[in-house]
Formats: sequence, C-alpha cells, structure tokens
Amino acid sequence: MTARIPAGLDGILRTASTAGRATLESLVSRPRVGLAVWDTDLRCVWVNGTLGRQDGIPAPRRQGRRPSRALRGDADALETVMERVLADGAPVIGREYRVPAAAGRPERVLSVSFFRLDDADGRPLGVCSLVQDPAGRRWTGRCLALLSDAATRIGTTLDVMRTGQELADFAVPFLADYVTVELTEAVRLGAEPLDRLGPTGGRVPVFRRAGLASVRPGAPESLWNRGEAVYVAAASPFTQVLSSGCSLLEPDLAGSTRARLDLDPARAEKIRAYGMHSLMVVPMHARGILLGVAVFVRGGNPAPFDEEDLLLAEELVRRAALSLDNARRYTRERAAALALQRTLLPHRVTGGAALDVVTRYLPADAEDGVGGDWFDVIPLPGARVALVVGDVVGHGLDAAATMGRLRMAVRTLAEVDLPPDELLNHLNEVVGRLAQEDPAEEQSASSVGATCLYAVYDPVTRACAMARAGHPPPAILQPDGKVVLPDVPAGTPLGLATLPYESTELELPEGSVIALFSDGLIEDRRHDIDEGIDRLSAHLARPGATLEELSRVLIDTLPATRPSDDVTLLLARTRSLRSHDTASWELPADASAAGTARSLAVRQLARWGLEKLTETTELLVSELVTNAVLHAGGPIRLNMIRHQALVCEVTDGSTGAPRLRHAHPYDENGRGLFLVARLAGRWGSRHTPDGKLVWAEQAVPAASGIGHLPHPTGE
Repeated sequence: MTARIPAGLDGILRTASTAGRATLESLVSRPRVGLAVWDTDLRCVWVNGTLGRQDGIPAPRRQGRRPSRALRGDADALETVMERVLADGAPVIGREYRVPAAAGRPERVLSVSFFRLDDADGRPLGVCSLVQDPAGRRWTGRCLALLSDAATRIGTTLDVMRTGQELADFAVPFLADYVTVELTEAVRLGAEPLDRLGPTGGRVPVFRRAGLASVRPGAPESLWNRGEAVYVAAASPFTQVLSSGCSLLEPDLAGSTRARLDLDPARAEKIRAYGMHSLMVVPMHARGILLGVAVFVRGGNPAPFDEEDLLLAEELVRRAALSLDNARRYTRERAAALALQRTLLPHRVTGGAALDVVTRYLPADAEDGVGGDWFDVIPLPGARVALVVGDVVGHGLDAAATMGRLRMAVRTLAEVDLPPDELLNHLNEVVGRLAQEDPAEEQSASSVGATCLYAVYDPVTRACAMARAGHPPPAILQPDGKVVLPDVPAGTPLGLATLPYESTELELPEGSVIALFSDGLIEDRRHDIDEGIDRLSAHLARPGATLEELSRVLIDTLPATRPSDDVTLLLARTRSLRSHDTASWELPADASAAGTARSLAVRQLARWGLEKLTETTELLVSELVTNAVLHAGGPIRLNMIRHQALVCEVTDGSTGAPRLRHAHPYDENGRGLFLVARLAGRWGSRHTPDGKLVWAEQAVPAASGIGHLPHPTGE
C-alpha cells in the first residue's frame, strides 16, 4: 500500500519534482528504514514510526528540535555532519553511530545516511536522514546458528501439517512465547492457493491451524487446537496481512491494532488474561503465492519485538513456506496419482466358478509417493480365470499412468487367450514401444521398466500355468497347510531385454490358495526379499483360515506401518468343476461327426436340465464340428462345460486359426462361423499343444438354478 507524504514533509517539498515525491513515498512505505526530514535550520519537521522503534524516542519529542536534542547517542557529531551536507550538498552514506541502552533496550549500533533536499532551481530545502539497523542486514553469529539449525528441523517431511508444527516448535521460546501457524484449507488439501488471501464476497477463506506452540503447557492462550478450523474476523490485523502480503510488527499492542483485536471478544480476553503485549504477523510466501500466516506473540517476555526480531521471523517463515509449498505440490500430485490409480485398478473382481478371490492394495506413504502396482482377475473361456500382479518402476503420476496402459494391454492380450509365456513376450514388446515413444532425454524410469506375473487356472483340469517377468514368485498354500514356492523361471523385467519367457504348469489340489503379491509386501529398506518370503510363508500357513483372515494377517505383519512402496496382495482359493458339470467325447473325422455331436449334446443338455438351449446348441455344435472336419482333420473332440454359462468346445489337430468372413450369395461354404458368431454370446479360439480349440458360449437361463457353485469350505 502506498504511503501518503505527511503534511510537514509536503510543505517542504511542495515545489519538488514528481519523481522526488514518488521516491520519498517509496521510502515512507519501507518498514525497516527510519526516515526523518529536517528543514534548513536543521529542525525536525517529520519522522516516521520506524525511527522511534530504532532509538526509542517518540515522534512528538523530535518535532521542531535540532539533531543534538532529537537524536540519541552521538547527536552532536551527527548535527555537524548534517550542517556540512546542507552546506555543500554532498551526501554522507552509511555513517554508524551508537545508541546507548535505555528503558530495557540493549545498546545498538545504527547506520545513518544524509541527503540534501533541493527544489527545482537547486536551492536547499532541508536534509533527509535514513537510518537502518545493520543487524537487519548482517546476521549475528547466533542468528546464523539458529537459521542453520532451522534448516535441519523445519520441513523434515512432505506433510504440510507437520511442517507447520515444526516452525511453531522451533520459534518457542527463543523468539516468542506463543506461536501459531494458520494455513489455508487449499494448502492442506494440496490445491492451488489464491494470490491474495483476503475477504471474498464478505467472507474470509477457511484456515486450518497447522502449528501451535507455547511456553505454557497445553497452550492455554489458544482458542483452537492444532488441526481445527480457525475463525478470522474480516476486520483484523491478520486479514490485513493476508490481503497486503506485508508483515505486521506491533512492538506494543496498543492503539488501532489493539482496537481491531478487541472487536473479537474471545481473542481480546486471551490477550488480557495472558498479558500479550507484543505481536508479529508474518505472511507465508512461496513462489509468488500466499499459503497462510504465522503469528508470533510475547507475553511473559517483557522485551517488545523489534526490527531484528521481525527479520529473523521472516527468514524462518520463508524457509518453512518453501517446505510447505513443496509438500503442498507433492500432496496435490499424490492425490492425483491416487485418484488415477483407483480409477485404473479394478473396482470389483470375481473368480467365477473357478476361484474365490480377495485383493488388498496399500499405496505407498507420503515420503515415497504412489507407485505403479496393479492387479487383475480376468475371466477366460471355459470357466478359466487369469490372475495378474504387476509393478511399474517408479512413483507418481507417470508410474500410475503407465500402470493403466499396461493393465489394459494385459487385458487385451488375455482376450486373445495367449498362454502366459507368449502373453509376456507380447507385453515385453509393448513396454519397449512405450519407452521409444518419448525422447531419450524425457524418458523416466516408469516408462522403461515393469515386472509382471501372469497365471491361468483351469477348474476342469485343476491346472495352473504361470510365467513371470522379473516379479516375485507366487506362494501356494496347500490344503494340508504346507506352503510351497513353485519354481517359475524369473525372466527379465519387461522392457529391458528380448529373451523369451517360460511357463510352468502345476496341478493344484482343490482348496489350494494361490498368493500373488508385489515386492512391497516382502521387501523394505531394512529387510531383504528372502526375509520377506520367509515371513509371508510363515503367516500364510493357516489352512483353516478364510481368505479375508489370511489377507488381514499378511498385511498386519508388515514391518513398516507406512510402507515405502505400494503393497499389492491377491489371494485366490481354487475350486474344481465336478465331473457331472463337464462332458467330453472323441469324434470321428468324417461326415458322421456332426450328427453324432448333435445327439451327444442333446442328451447332455437333458441331463443338466437345459433343454431350452437345445436348438441353439445343436446348431453351434454342428457348425463347429463340421468346420473341424472340413478344414482341420482329426483327432476331433467335443467338450461341454456347465458353470455360470454353457460352453461348447471343439478341438482338432490344425494350428490354423478360424477366420470369420461374409460368404457371397452363390458360395456353398463360409457361413458356419458367421452363424456361430450370431448364435453364441461369445466365441473364439486358442492354440493347444496338439492343435487348436474353438469355443462358443451361451448364457444359462436363470430358471435352471445354475449359479455360483458353493465351495466345500463354505466361503
């Protein structure tokens, strides 16, 4: 806010130039510069308030007096210097003089500069004196030591509330008896604060108390506890500071400032009760914006705040504000990364008739940031289910975004029904292409590396095929309580090599628990991966526990309550389809195969009570078998599976994948797969060790009573 030139000064300078007036207005506005104007008789005609705080002489005692009576210390010598400046016009810069101790004030050394004031014709109008405290420009050894200590004690974390408390704790008692730090709600939530924090539409923004410290136990001076919303009156010194962006120093809480505080009865009562007599309110600036305000109060300490105290407080607040802004920016990015990650992760997973599934995900703590872990459970044809756990290298938004891209890539490749090793080979190429999309100088760790484990469980055969790309191996709890770690070739992390991956296939007893997890569950800064695997195996060995109980035990036994990396856990208990829910027949590779297949299918549907599906099933089976006879050859096998859906599968000895096409009007062939695609809810094919398998799936009528088959354990 631009200061107005007082009447006395204006009288002397009424003939001065516009530039001269603007310069003096700027000097008047500076709170750390003591300014006085003397006429041609060297009598004081005007003085600002800062000079009184510097040497202890109130303004009325200076008016109309010469320097020998209006200044303290070496006043006679200063008057001689001013006479010389008035006579020859040569300024004197930075002359130091000593002000003796008085009225509780310590002895001080001040620096004064003198300039002659001339009118437009060069005639002298008087002398201007500018007084500064060198202590405000040259920190003492004690202040430097305190600031060095502050650098290690303020801003130790990326938590805005903790940083505010660290500032308050540091300033008590060496600088103030009572300190509060109020932050805008936007800072706490990681949002963007306003350029100026003042009343908006008659309302004051919401503040949150982030720091509170007092020399009195329990801080009885405070109306609000740490973490609570703070009321700020619209007409108060605090909103003045927030609106102007300038610090407020009140060595003596009296006059207009006290009157404005008295408008808030609750605060006024606290001020009287605890003898608060001196106040500093410092705005918290960082990168051109205001984050909040720090309030310093003295009550028990009789010495008033001075300019040196204000400079020290501003330096402490400046350092804290940078830490707060870094924490705010991190909080905002972490919140965005968490929101992105929650959006990209599956909201609900189900293992269908094959698996009971429970998942747990814990994001990393605020120090390390959200990582790129993901999990997925993907239904596959034939009642099979794919289980996926992956981890993108790095943290933050890049890792979360890359995770989402890889999860969608895995889902797309799973739809093609690739074996685990082939799927990882294709995923490795995807990660390599993602890394090439960015210029080399902009590549981040999260865009060039990831780990993944992909497993497929078949409830008909109880076979589980799995492959991994640099990911921790799975753990399997057998029904007898034994925990085994299957020997799955490790493979290289995705995006780092072109070596092929290998699959391992296991036959799992019904009721086995497959545990897939990220390295955050088994590894941290103090424990290596082998210790983590041993701990996980010991706590997993609970054969009678439910999946919920197992997941809770495994998460609760983490060494760190706030993990430094994302923790992902996927537990799946296996089921097997009963023999009466599956049927399989070998068919001759000749023209009679289609009729035989139709008859077998109709009888099986009657056994299952699915007669409503007879007509459609006959057509599907006939077309699939005919296609195998015409284009593939034997051996040909028909499989039927009943779970939440009815699946008809036909295997043959050819590796050529069927291709859907539109037949021309006069073509005798080419309509079979088109008919299958129209009749089935879904259809597709996949390679087998001896050829291929083509399948078609139909929804089971609700009246049939087929639903989620119960597990023997009752889960």
